[in-house]
Amino acid sequence: MGELDCCPAGSQAKVHVSVPPLVEVMRGKPVTLDCTPLENPDHFVLEWFLTDRSGTRHRLASVEQQGSQLQGTVHDFRGRSPPYQLDSQGRLVLPQAQVGDERDYVCVLRAGAAGTTEATAKLRVFAIPETTEVIPNRGTLSVMEELAQEIATCSSRNGNPAPRITWYRNGQLLDVPMEVNSEGYMTSRTVREASGLQSLTSTLYLRPRKLDREASFHCAAHYSLPLGNQGRLDSSPFHLTLHYPTEHVRFWVGSPSTTEGWVREGDSIQLLCQGDGSPSPEYTFFRLQDKQEKVLTINLEGNLTLVGVNRSQSGTYGCRVEDYDAAEEVQLTKTLELRVAYLDPLELSTGEELSVLLNSSRTAVNCSARGLPAPTLRWTKDSVPLGDGPTLSLSPVTFDSAGTYVCEASMSTVPFLSRVRSFKLLVQGSPELRAEEMEPKAEGGWTEGDEVRLTCSARGHPEPELTWSQLGGRPAEPVLGGQGWVSSSLTLKVTSALGREGVTCEASNPHGRVSHVFHFGTGEQPWGRADQVWKEATLRTDTGKGSLGVNRWAEEGKGDPREDRVLHSAPGPQVNEVVLQPVPQKDTFA
Repeated sequence: MGELDCCPAGSQAKVHVSVPPLVEVMRGKPVTLDCTPLENPDHFVLEWFLTDRSGTRHRLASVEQQGSQLQGTVHDFRGRSPPYQLDSQGRLVLPQAQVGDERDYVCVLRAGAAGTTEATAKLRVFAIPETTEVIPNRGTLSVMEELAQEIATCSSRNGNPAPRITWYRNGQLLDVPMEVNSEGYMTSRTVREASGLQSLTSTLYLRPRKLDREASFHCAAHYSLPLGNQGRLDSSPFHLTLHYPTEHVRFWVGSPSTTEGWVREGDSIQLLCQGDGSPSPEYTFFRLQDKQEKVLTINLEGNLTLVGVNRSQSGTYGCRVEDYDAAEEVQLTKTLELRVAYLDPLELSTGEELSVLLNSSRTAVNCSARGLPAPTLRWTKDSVPLGDGPTLSLSPVTFDSAGTYVCEASMSTVPFLSRVRSFKLLVQGSPELRAEEMEPKAEGGWTEGDEVRLTCSARGHPEPELTWSQLGGRPAEPVLGGQGWVSSSLTLKVTSALGREGVTCEASNPHGRVSHVFHFGTGEQPWGRADQVWKEATLRTDTGKGSLGVNRWAEEGKGDPREDRVLHSAPGPQVNEVVLQPVPQKDTFA
């Protein structure tokens, strides 16, 4: 509340008005200035005055009480757009507050004999500044300079009141003074625009350090808001381009390389060199040969690529950083040893095929490898490890020994550098025979007319030929996963003639032959008593002459046919014969 006594000296006004001493508003918003009499005079006149910067008052509007109504008049717009207004309660209204409206507004109450009084309202208009902008120094700043250098200029435009600018490094406030010094300071300049808004420009000066090479800088504008509130607008971050001498140099073999430092022959590799100076200096790559430097390349990238490196390129390589600002004690040249791993094709003591006789002893194959680092040798067959080392020993040799053998050379310190060499072992020998007969349908044995499927399998080298004593045999085919076995089958019906003659399958190759006889007992009962039929008892291998003896012995019923014994061992074709055992049976054939 403001009070003013305009009466003669010694007298006191009898009226008072209530006016808010401070009114705050955001730019562009409407604002209303209130002036309310605290008493109820019979008649009064309210007048609004604007006080300019020189202190001169200009009457803007007046309000006169007429009965229970108030009659208001705006006298002077002062060029304002939109113009001043009065509401129904006699309050002064400023549509769309502007910065130029920041003045003292005086309300004068004239109540005739009751006296005159006045009070002043101060209007403050706030404006949020535009986006904070920063312009960094795009040049190269040297850390070797002994004075502070210009870092950046920060601007905050068209705010009210004038904003305040602060500077930050890595998010931390930079406490720099306004006074010029060699370590760091800042300057600022405020400009009032034609609109009445204010713009602030601040320039930061610092003596840069090497640690600033990765630092992030930015500035922020702080502005005021009504009711004592504050706002902040941060600029975008920026980095400095610094010049500082090299202090350390690194030189290494880039990918691909192993943990042991080996590189594979044939790979393209990179030699990488890096100094910690800025801007990037020139890099000189060289190779030491007879203690002399042979320059390979000079570039700014610090990268030397060796395409398809070979073993002759093993040796000492060097990199030198050409930084003339570096301190004398800094080691600008680095060297390394390039080790090229290689593995020549493997050599076997035999060719792609090795042919040996069945049951041979002391069969050995050597595998030799030349490489660096020294390779490890391993033998496998069908992916099954057989042993480590250069020599493969096979003793004795069987048909199961036949197959493909692989020698593999590898290096544990150089992944993916390996070689293999293989050979095929052929085992020469007379055939080995294996017979298989389908089981009878009836429990007791075969009955005339039954269909039976006979199978013979053989192996050897050269591959044996399988033949049958009866027509209808299928051509021999390799047995799936059969270790060199071939198989042939014959399907026929059981007859009394087969009971007498049997069915023979024979396997033969240049090294010999072997046969097998299948016998079937039938209802004709050609041998033995009438109440007996013959069934398979045992399988024997003997000479052709011996097998005749077996047949005669079985027919005459002498001895026990289940015995397994050799009657003759004279040389000649081998026969595998089924000897039949008499079984008492009267009415059915077993």
